[in-house]
Amino acid sequence: MKGFELKILDEYDKQFIDALKDLGMSRNVATTLTYLTNVQEASSQEIEMSTGLRQPEVSVAMRYMSKNTWVDVHDKKTAGKGRPTKIYSLSAPVDKIVQHYENKILEETQITMKAIDKLKNISKLV
Repeated sequence: MKGFELKILDEYDKQFIDALKDLGMSRNVATTLTYLTNVQEASSQEIEMSTGLRQPEVSVAMRYMSKNTWVDVHDKKTAGKGRPTKIYSLSAPVDKIVQHYENKILEETQITMKAIDKLKNISKLV
């Protein structure tokens, strides 16, 4: 059996995960994204073993990142019979992903400010 080397997340990676979570990203997506920034590509199993996430957590994170076009996916044939292994790689630069959250936060802030202005105007009438 061919061995492979796994990237284990370090303290810097954990700080990066925390910063992503502060933007509103889920822990699972932040952890998976951080792992993918450290490797060229990885299978779901490699991500699970390296991050401590469970298979369903990785699947949900990958579905979210695929929906946002942040990852590329291709199949790798396995030896013998069985399903091919899905291999993931980051396709969007981290800057683009952070920009997504920045835009989302700005939009939410604008909505909140409009509501505050509306309340101020209504309170002047009362």
